[in-house]
Amino acid sequence: MAKPKFWDNLIPLRGGLSGPQLAGWNPGPAAHHGMGCKLFSDQSIPVGEGISLAADVYTPRRQGRYPAIIGFSAYSKELQTTGAPTGNNETGSPPIFTDRGYAHVIVTRRGMGLSQGEGGAFFNDQDVEDHAKVIAWAAEQPWCDGQVVLFGTSYFGVVQPQVAIKQVAALKGFFTIEMCTDFFRHIVMFGGAPQVDFLTLWMGANFTPAQFKLRVSPFARALMSHVFNSFLKRWWWPQLKKRMNRLMKSFQKKMPAKPVREFLAETLLDGKTRATTPIPQGPSGALDRIEIPFVVVQNLGYFNLHQFGAYDLFQNAATAKDRKWLILGPAEYELPSYHWQLEALAFFDHLLYGAENGYRQQAPVRYWTEGASEYRHATDFPVPGSEPRRFYLASGGSDAGVHRLTFNREEKGSNRWAAVPLGAVVNPGFDEVANQVLSYEVTMDEDVEFSGPVTASLCFSCNEIDSHVVARVGRIDRAGAYHILSLGTIRPACRKIDPRRSTTVEIAIDIDVPEPLRPGEEAILKFSLTPQPVLLRAGERLRFDIASRTDLLRSDQSHGHAQFDMQVPPYFSRNTIHYGPESYLDLCRVKKG
Repeated sequence: MAKPKFWDNLIPLRGGLSGPQLAGWNPGPAAHHGMGCKLFSDQSIPVGEGISLAADVYTPRRQGRYPAIIGFSAYSKELQTTGAPTGNNETGSPPIFTDRGYAHVIVTRRGMGLSQGEGGAFFNDQDVEDHAKVIAWAAEQPWCDGQVVLFGTSYFGVVQPQVAIKQVAALKGFFTIEMCTDFFRHIVMFGGAPQVDFLTLWMGANFTPAQFKLRVSPFARALMSHVFNSFLKRWWWPQLKKRMNRLMKSFQKKMPAKPVREFLAETLLDGKTRATTPIPQGPSGALDRIEIPFVVVQNLGYFNLHQFGAYDLFQNAATAKDRKWLILGPAEYELPSYHWQLEALAFFDHLLYGAENGYRQQAPVRYWTEGASEYRHATDFPVPGSEPRRFYLASGGSDAGVHRLTFNREEKGSNRWAAVPLGAVVNPGFDEVANQVLSYEVTMDEDVEFSGPVTASLCFSCNEIDSHVVARVGRIDRAGAYHILSLGTIRPACRKIDPRRSTTVEIAIDIDVPEPLRPGEEAILKFSLTPQPVLLRAGERLRFDIASRTDLLRSDQSHGHAQFDMQVPPYFSRNTIHYGPESYLDLCRVKKG
């Protein structure tokens, strides 16, 4: 490995922490602390075929052999350590890890920046092979003790189960945040519709020609880290967060590199089935080949990205039950993603240094409970012993009124709403004559806690061959304030359930062969909403809303939620819910005591 350049370490890199760090506990003493940070910039890691990947390696200043934490992605590494509020800053802050006795390695995949070769499709098999070789390379370096773990959010988290399946000898565990396991249904075709809003944002923000060519000297990065990770963040981050939607729209207007545009076109125009999509399938279905310890963290504020993969991994990995942990954290939107680093360090200290810091005693599942504002503990998810609680939908009168949630499955009748395509121009006052949302409520007569899967079943009809359904669950507190809890979506023409890919938390939908609706005929739609544990107190209301557009029901980044609009519904139509035993909302009630 090349020696560190003198000017790379003239200014020490400043570390950063932000957002949630620990899931309801305080670890015991750290294995190491106060060890500083030293950079070995622009290292070349050979991965075969004469190709090398570019990496920055951060180690403690004190010479020695340490466990290595690797972050691998398709993003440029040039701004990863600065604290700059970019969407790809998801690998954590190196000084936080090196100070605690770990080397931190940040690697860029083929074709990006200084990494050689051609990138190809995101998350492809070549990337997985390269990732495995990077792990083996790190384990053999003089600064590494032979143990390697993985850490990161989003892209840096998604790739971790992929490489864990390879069972690389040096890989001892991983800590993945906001990840996916089935790339087709969790990323590009969520709910049966292309994720245009997210994909164009993601590509415009991260894969322009300028991003491929970006070069920032380590000296400049260090200077930037002192600005972005200073006390000034208390001022600029809340201001930026308020403007995040506007900023994201600006990224969508940027032109990605041509190969990336080709990938987008193939995804949106041709990749509407598993056989034709250019994106790899992901590790779902092969998770039983994962045997090493891990922690998976799910941000409960996400809707149509990074949802359901955490539950798939936790349920289906072959890792021993006392060696895997699931954390369901509060809705918290953070850029850069400097969250959960202290939780990861406690896990790594326990796993790699044998520290008796309390991690071994942590419950397999810790979940944030809305309304109680604290973490609950469980041995599994869904919480063992939970009882199903079914609320049937019932009419409250006119379509635009507030309807009822009831325990009576024999309710009759129907209500309608209008599906209006996103961006369609209609006359002012259209909503007064054609409501676009149906709303249902029930008031709690006692304190009730729900935790686990959230499922909707709708007896549905439409006067078109297809439409779209977006459903939302929320809590209305005693003061009348609304709190969003869960969201889900389904394309009615793609309503076939895929039991092979379903989990205890997600009803997987098979969208490969659409079944067009017969106008006016009833069809049963069963789909999952995102799970959000909640304590509803007596006098509070549970609210269930149904519409056809995400923008009518979702929250946004300014409120801690990362949710994206979808280009739905496809047609103007009248949609109808028919009441009776097939129209209901299913929740899981946690038993008292």
